[in-house]
Amino acid sequence: MNYTFFLLLLTLVHSTFSSLAPTDQAALESIRDSLTDMPGSAFFSTWDFTTPDPCSTFAGLTCTSLGRVSALSLGPNLSGSLSPSISNLTHLTQLVLYPGLVTGPLPPRFDTLPLLRVISLTRNRLTGPIPNSFSSLSYLHTLDLSYNQLSGSLPPFLTTLPHLKVLVLASNRFSDNVKPVSSPLLHLDLKTNQISGQLPPLFPTTLRYLSLAGNSISGAIIPLEPLTDLTYIDLSMNRFTGAIPQSLFGSTTTSMFLQRNNFTSINATSLSMLPQGSVVDLSHNSISGELPPSLAGAESLFLNNNRFTGEIPEEYIKSLVNGTTKTLFLQHNYLTRFPWNSGFQLPDSVSLCLSYNCMDTDPVVGLSTCPIEVAPLLSRPAIQCSRFYNHSSTG
Repeated sequence: MNYTFFLLLLTLVHSTFSSLAPTDQAALESIRDSLTDMPGSAFFSTWDFTTPDPCSTFAGLTCTSLGRVSALSLGPNLSGSLSPSISNLTHLTQLVLYPGLVTGPLPPRFDTLPLLRVISLTRNRLTGPIPNSFSSLSYLHTLDLSYNQLSGSLPPFLTTLPHLKVLVLASNRFSDNVKPVSSPLLHLDLKTNQISGQLPPLFPTTLRYLSLAGNSISGAIIPLEPLTDLTYIDLSMNRFTGAIPQSLFGSTTTSMFLQRNNFTSINATSLSMLPQGSVVDLSHNSISGELPPSLAGAESLFLNNNRFTGEIPEEYIKSLVNGTTKTLFLQHNYLTRFPWNSGFQLPDSVSLCLSYNCMDTDPVVGLSTCPIEVAPLLSRPAIQCSRFYNHSSTG
């Protein structure tokens, strides 16, 4: 008899602690009403509100021991909109929306969700600005709103959140300029927006990943000089000018994409050797001067379509022959000599292009694997080279 009573009591306690709180259930019902499974999706097939324990049976739901929703993952392949009732899930620490066709604005009231640490609402069709209520998310660690149609200025409070480490707003329609960053960010991705202006004066030295590609940002990149621990940097397809700081060519940099800007020089007085396997793309700029020997350590090196002059350093040849460098594009510069020894042999894995420079080059070597769009002329016309060098010497 006592044993039966104990089991009954245990069942009662379990149901009390695992059943969903009424306020959270009402919020989930509203969320369910605002979203629809797309053809082929069955995400909501488990969302049966007559079940005694949604916390154990609903897909994408995690609850606390008191029946409060702590994590909500929706989708993939949903359509509809995000219900403002999300703000009633006041114990939420993680909110995820997987790729789909969800439209409309972000819920306005995030100030009622003080425990949120992760917000990931990617690859949908969300529109409008980031609500001001995001400024209250003092524990937020990760914010990923990438690949939507969000717009408006980048909110200044977003880059001052005290615990934010990952901020990804790529492929939206944000405008204005990059705001000062005081958050301890490790990862910042703002690529493919409509951001303009110049860089703010300071970035956190904690940054390891930085992408600002595909915007209209201009001016010098001096504010990035203290970022000596970057492993990935992509500033391609902007309007940056001036010199590339030597600190960016650090021993930790494995990926550097600075192509299609207006850079004019590299501060290369004491560049450290790049790590093995690194990729460096400085193509389609206006960089002048001689090639820095230290860049020869990159596995893939794109220096084409610049204004480099002089001889190609022997370090580049050695790196090609021993297979350290597998791709070297130097076409469309003003280089004068490629110190190739007929006894050398390029590994089959090497791609090399030297066309359209100011030197006589063995066609077999100089055009071995040039891209299709490269001009068929092996060398520049002599008149171009003489005018360029005469102008440089008198300038």
